[in-house]
Amino acid sequence: MTDPDNDPPTDQTSTDQRLTDETLTHDGLSQKNTRAGGAGRVLLIACGALAREILALKAANGWDHLDLTCLPAILHNHPEKITDAVRASVARHRESYDRIFVVYADCGTGGQLQAACHEMGVEMVPGPHCYAFFEGVDGFIARAEDEITAFYLTDFLVRQFDAFVWEPLGLDRHPVLLDMYFGNYTKLVYQAQTDDPALTEKARECAARLNLEFERRLTGYGDLTDALARA
Repeated sequence: MTDPDNDPPTDQTSTDQRLTDETLTHDGLSQKNTRAGGAGRVLLIACGALAREILALKAANGWDHLDLTCLPAILHNHPEKITDAVRASVARHRESYDRIFVVYADCGTGGQLQAACHEMGVEMVPGPHCYAFFEGVDGFIARAEDEITAFYLTDFLVRQFDAFVWEPLGLDRHPVLLDMYFGNYTKLVYQAQTDDPALTEKARECAARLNLEFERRLTGYGDLTDALARA
């Protein structure tokens, strides 16, 4: 696994050439606007699973004051490592930016990431998980009790289903484990950031592989837009 924070600065063109799901999963991403300088610069420290959405919002809104570094998305399978990885990234970049904004939700850290951000004096996106801010944190929390048996996928996680779900749980080698892991779930909720029929069909196939009912919600970018607008 490489360190995206040590990658040389790149412009948007070279970043796009490196923007593969495999890279975002295992290596993360470093994207810096070398053409834009001066005061008021903000660094976003984000999960690699959000890189495409963040870059799309940056481009659509002309947020050239925002630079982006993404930690490997696979850290979501090891949430105990997220807080230390964010701490290291903040320490590495603090002197180079006016502000740092952490684009993670709690993401299974049990409040540790929020506590670390408070201690370091940096802001982060509120919410229990990225699933929540794609759907809208308030709405997600309001229906959480009724959806306790729901399993959520985003665009990125649909594309990377094997890398994040099927293979890490050993279902490719031991399919008998399927009921052990998913026997208490009833449906797969696909939170679609984009209206992509091919991706929807892939999400439907993921539900079938897990023996779950399928529901698709076109969420767009949800609360992520407003969060980055305040960064």
